[in-house]
Amino acid sequence: MTEMMKAWVPDPGATAHIRLTEVAKPELAADEVLIRVAAYSVNRGETFLLEAPTPSWRPGKDVSGRVAAVGSDVQGYELGQRVVAHPDQAGWAEWVAVKADRVVALPDGLDDVTAAAIPLAGLTALRLTRATGPLAARRVLLTGASGGVGHAFVQLAAAQGARVTTIAANDERGHRLRELGAVETIPSIEEVTGLFDIALESTGGAALAAAWEHLVADGRLVWFGQASRSPATLDFFNWKGGMSATLRKFYYLDDPSPVGVDLESLVRLVAQQRLHIEVGLTVDWRETPVAIETLLGRRVRGNVVLRVEH
Repeated sequence: MTEMMKAWVPDPGATAHIRLTEVAKPELAADEVLIRVAAYSVNRGETFLLEAPTPSWRPGKDVSGRVAAVGSDVQGYELGQRVVAHPDQAGWAEWVAVKADRVVALPDGLDDVTAAAIPLAGLTALRLTRATGPLAARRVLLTGASGGVGHAFVQLAAAQGARVTTIAANDERGHRLRELGAVETIPSIEEVTGLFDIALESTGGAALAAAWEHLVADGRLVWFGQASRSPATLDFFNWKGGMSATLRKFYYLDDPSPVGVDLESLVRLVAQQRLHIEVGLTVDWRETPVAIETLLGRRVRGNVVLRVEH
């Protein structure tokens, strides 16, 4: 008989386009680790996918928990060991099977809630610091800075000597970003003045063109999302700003570095208190639809994490 578990699945007619139901417990492949989920993080991109899901897809890319079983080809993990992982999908559940090279052991001082908020936001921020090129003494403009990626990027970039200006909609969020290392926060991109060596844009709409206008002539613009849901536009006949600038489309998994290696580095930085992971909301996993609506309504700063009760 197939063993069952509870999991969130896409449902276009339900609140936040998801419902909690029973599905088959994962069958473990030889190169996988089965994790008993303790917490998971909600990412904005996943909430967009819920609106038009592909067949067999379930949300869940950030999880923490304990090792419940290991595949025949897996070494280095013990049953009951606390871990954080970055599965391709299906982590909003009681159990999830993850490729072993995407699973990292957790030190005792790092709690499950904080750990669950590390993977996607942390990996994106870390890999953005590579996509930008050298950051020491560079002037950097970051839009959409109030989420988990923005908080992590500001800290990582500031630690490398960058002078980061962030776009934050309200004073509270701006103050927190300055505490984390931003040199300046501005309410909207329309109020930005001066030129920047690097701009990172993730909101879409007119913001991409506005960021381009604030680049130095040979600057670099990295596009990595459009949270506003409005397609970005750019007029190459507008000669303001980045006259000879470079435009790059960024996706964090295009980085050739192994996910597990980067995730282990992030875990180490967090454990050593050299990187702070901002968790703005933590609730029981049965409240996932409410948590999603809170996130999309921009009523939370940083990451949203759900605790799983078995």
